[in-house]
Amino acid sequence: MAIGREKLKRSKRWVIKIGSALLTNDGQGLDLEAISRWVDQIAALKASGLEVVLVSSGSVAEGMTRLGWDSRPHEVSKLQAAAAVGQMGLVQAYEANFRRHETHTAQILLTHEDHSNRKRYLNAQATLKELLALGVVPVVNENDTVVTKEIRFGDNDTLGALVANLVQADALILLTDQKGLFTADPRYDPGAILISEARAGDEALEAMAGDGGKLGRGGMATKVRAAKLAARSGAVTVIASGREDDVLLRLRESEQLGTLLVPEKEPMVARKQWIAGHLQARGTLVLDEGAVKALRDRGKSLLPAGVRSISGDFSRGEMVIISDEYGRIVARGLVNYGVEDAQRIMGKASRDIESVLGFMGEEELVHRDNLVLA
Repeated sequence: MAIGREKLKRSKRWVIKIGSALLTNDGQGLDLEAISRWVDQIAALKASGLEVVLVSSGSVAEGMTRLGWDSRPHEVSKLQAAAAVGQMGLVQAYEANFRRHETHTAQILLTHEDHSNRKRYLNAQATLKELLALGVVPVVNENDTVVTKEIRFGDNDTLGALVANLVQADALILLTDQKGLFTADPRYDPGAILISEARAGDEALEAMAGDGGKLGRGGMATKVRAAKLAARSGAVTVIASGREDDVLLRLRESEQLGTLLVPEKEPMVARKQWIAGHLQARGTLVLDEGAVKALRDRGKSLLPAGVRSISGDFSRGEMVIISDEYGRIVARGLVNYGVEDAQRIMGKASRDIESVLGFMGEEELVHRDNLVLA
């Protein structure tokens, strides 16, 4: 599993999640000095060539401080109000600090529906990837001002894992107020031992994890579950203390900090299996011989030009079967256009998509990252 530590040095994209207790100094308002230090580290990581998506808690906790509340409310409407108030201060703090490094930030607010709805999933994915390509640091949070109990992620650890799936991150870094995952709660058991490395999904880990504190919804149990979610697209997870000096830079250098949780499968294998088993196919795309060879032999994405016929009833982001002209299944994938638009652009060059549809989505009908060969 030392390979997992070494992977942190070689990786290209991280999702970093910072918890409420760290951001608000255990409920005393935003810890601006700590935020400044994390931003400095993220800027240094970006300068080294690493792409970073920041998942930040803190809006509800900051709103509670501004509103003078000393305990987290249970009513959804009060949580939404606190989030709306606190989000202002949180975004201002990040924007001001990243500006010192001449780095742009973008606020992304997500709900569970954005991940369960395939069209919205691909929209969010495309936006995040475009922001990363532009050198922007996306700051992601749950959209607490509009969520209801039924659609909440439940915690930003889970959100971080889903974002790691979304952007195909190499690593999910969960910064907390603990040094990592212990065999027991170190606050009450002096004999607790730090778990340095383990397999994500090991059922024994959840038995060792504790509950969340008064500010956050998630404790170590949610972090263990988040690591299991992140592993399905091949990401390693590190649970580490955000109060360690230069923790992010030291993790980048493969220093043995916190708890490393590694997936059982290689990233591409894990992601392909996730796609293959994620959804029921809603339609079929039939390809010409050249397109089949491009997919099978050259590892290319599926472009509209190679499609000869389309059947079924599917929307953007839904699973389709990709077959040759003899009915043999070549692949399965998540399609970038709904059936009506796909039928209009099939057989045409990607450069003609905008003139045919009146807008330009993606140049691929199915991107290679969202396709698994049969």
